[in-house]
Amino acid sequence: MTRTVKSIDLKAAWAAQADELSQAAHAVLEGGWYILGPRVEQFEAAFADWCGGGEAVGVANGTDAIVIALEALGIGAGDAVLSVSHTAVATIAAIEMSGATPVFVDIDPRTFTMSPARLAETLEGWSRRDDAKGLTPRAVLPVHLYGQPADMAKISEIARAHGLRIIEDCAQAHGAKIGGRCVGQFGDAATFSFYPTKNLGAFGDGGAVLSRTPGLCGRMRQLREYGWRERYVSGRRGRNSRLDELQAALLSVRLGRLSGENRTRIALARRYDAALRGLAGKGLAAPVPVPGHTHVYHQYVIRSAGRDRLKAELAKHGVNCLIHYPVPVHRQPAYADGPLHGAGGLAHTERAAGEVLSLPLHPWLAEEDVDYVADLLVRFCQGDP
Repeated sequence: MTRTVKSIDLKAAWAAQADELSQAAHAVLEGGWYILGPRVEQFEAAFADWCGGGEAVGVANGTDAIVIALEALGIGAGDAVLSVSHTAVATIAAIEMSGATPVFVDIDPRTFTMSPARLAETLEGWSRRDDAKGLTPRAVLPVHLYGQPADMAKISEIARAHGLRIIEDCAQAHGAKIGGRCVGQFGDAATFSFYPTKNLGAFGDGGAVLSRTPGLCGRMRQLREYGWRERYVSGRRGRNSRLDELQAALLSVRLGRLSGENRTRIALARRYDAALRGLAGKGLAAPVPVPGHTHVYHQYVIRSAGRDRLKAELAKHGVNCLIHYPVPVHRQPAYADGPLHGAGGLAHTERAAGEVLSLPLHPWLAEEDVDYVADLLVRFCQGDP
């Protein structure tokens, strides 16, 4: 009988805390307060504290979190926001929803995160660009992809030198660290998704914005609820993007286990690392550790020039793998009108799209399953499927 190895197991996430989660849900339903009540406030405070400080604002999803952060910073029409194309399309959709224009910067091929060198070149040559369309660079939006922090020391230095705001996309990196500090503490604002598959996942949609910038969270609280400065009185134009009480209560329960679950992810990743160490010269590359960075492995992403054959071979043996992401945003049909590219083009982005493969990794994955997947990879690379 073929073994089945899941890429994610959401039923296991529920089973691990079923009693606590049931009690939390029951308390909300019995209490009769379902939108922006005490449990949202409690979760916002607890999450901000867990991230190392600042203030958190709960919103409906991670996409809205980016939109609201940009709007609160006054970024919109006529402004350019520099980000990456190797990301979930939600990052770029959010920039456009704010009215701003995305500009794609190539990635570092080792970490899959924004290349500081390409960012610097793009900004230094901005005034000489023929395709700048009259846009003014206003913000940089690095993505901490797969649980790997972007190089915030260099990105921050470049952004500050050019007077740009920084919004960190932390949707895949709850608890990832740089020098012991959690991501989300390095910019003007940081955005999080609580989509069910995230390291901190809700049982539905949810998101948050984190910030230490004075006054910013007050503006974001207005923007998430029609711009109200008081009930039914809108001081600014806003939207409806509220984290509900039920999801906040469930997230509070899940937050209590997040540090431990991240440690489990890291331990399983180390097990993969050890098993795959000898394959670097045989067409397969494992994730690259960065000194001083704590990768929390939302995904364990390998590279292979024979990615599609490898994925098919693993599927034959019951291993479910995913591709994050098969088509970079700038190559998708919705963006066929020619989005702006940063200096140096997007060669590393395009190559990654054809080579990346996310192996099964989640806190409920058995060590034996990691060994099984790793053995299949070794056999594939040795030409013995």
